[in-house]
Amino acid sequence: MKQKRILFTGGGTAGHVIVNLALIPYFQKEGWKIDYIGSKQGIERDLIKEIPNITYYPISTGKLRRYFSLENLKDPFKVLKGTIDAWNVIRKTKPNVIFSKGGFVSVPVVVAARFRRVPTIIHESDLTPGLANKLATPFAKKVLTTFPETVKYLPEKKTVYVGAVIREELFQGNKSRGYQLTNLTSEKPIILIMGGSIGSRKINEIVRENLDAFLQKYQIIHICGRNNVDSSFEQKGYVQFEYINEDLKNLFAITDFVISRAGANAIFEFLALDLPMLLIPLSLAASRGDQIDNAKSFQKNGFAHVLPEEELTTDRFLQEVIKLEKAVPVIKDKMKQYSSEESRRQVIHFIEEMAK
Repeated sequence: MKQKRILFTGGGTAGHVIVNLALIPYFQKEGWKIDYIGSKQGIERDLIKEIPNITYYPISTGKLRRYFSLENLKDPFKVLKGTIDAWNVIRKTKPNVIFSKGGFVSVPVVVAARFRRVPTIIHESDLTPGLANKLATPFAKKVLTTFPETVKYLPEKKTVYVGAVIREELFQGNKSRGYQLTNLTSEKPIILIMGGSIGSRKINEIVRENLDAFLQKYQIIHICGRNNVDSSFEQKGYVQFEYINEDLKNLFAITDFVISRAGANAIFEFLALDLPMLLIPLSLAASRGDQIDNAKSFQKNGFAHVLPEEELTTDRFLQEVIKLEKAVPVIKDKMKQYSSEESRRQVIHFIEEMAK
């Protein structure tokens, strides 16, 4: 029997790679040949190179900017070149199916796949579809969504709600390893603070302004983004990381609650792990509002508290953290109603059926 082959794409931020990372181990175990198309310098390249037996193909890609830049004039040509690059990769690898997680690098891949007549499945994590997935959807065979509300924004005949795909490894965290990594203890509650794979300057600043007050009652694991570690704040009970991948499960194992942006993949991971969360979504000034929608949905379902970035002040931040801690039992009770196991199985089923 001929070996099945799948090509994954998606990148720009960790959120556009995480679902792929959750699916890849299954297809490796089943003996599929796996290829990945990503950008030349995106975070996806670093994440994928850690996985054995995957061939990574970098292509030219444009970028969505929410401000005027002369680089915007070059982007159509970069996308065209990326489409040609992707077409050549697909011609060479001959995948049975392509799975796209989104991000601008995925658009040329999905377009090229249509011309090569290779079926593509898109996965949309956010409540409202991102621009890259909107552009790619007409060229895809099927679109899978994380939120049930998302279905109304996409073509009815090709869209299916499946829920969140969670990495199985996250449920295998080791508390001893977590304490060893951080030098923290079980004496005080541990807050995990993260601003996404590239960090958040505003959250980082507020955390450090409140540090003395926080450390009287809590311990803090601060994932602050690339080049954002500040050694001048090092002290007992406060540990900083630029980015954590393999050991994230061990940090989750010792975490009592989370303060985070509201990227869909991350917050569904917190939900699956029963970690109450205070969400600080990106403001409309810095985004299209997708994180605001995600956060509102989680707040409505009782899974999270929300603090709008426009209301983020030193005093308010500390007040909301204390309020979250008091609400932990109620939030955890709500979280027990959610199960993520079936979602991953459904996505795998769609991929296998599409590959036939």
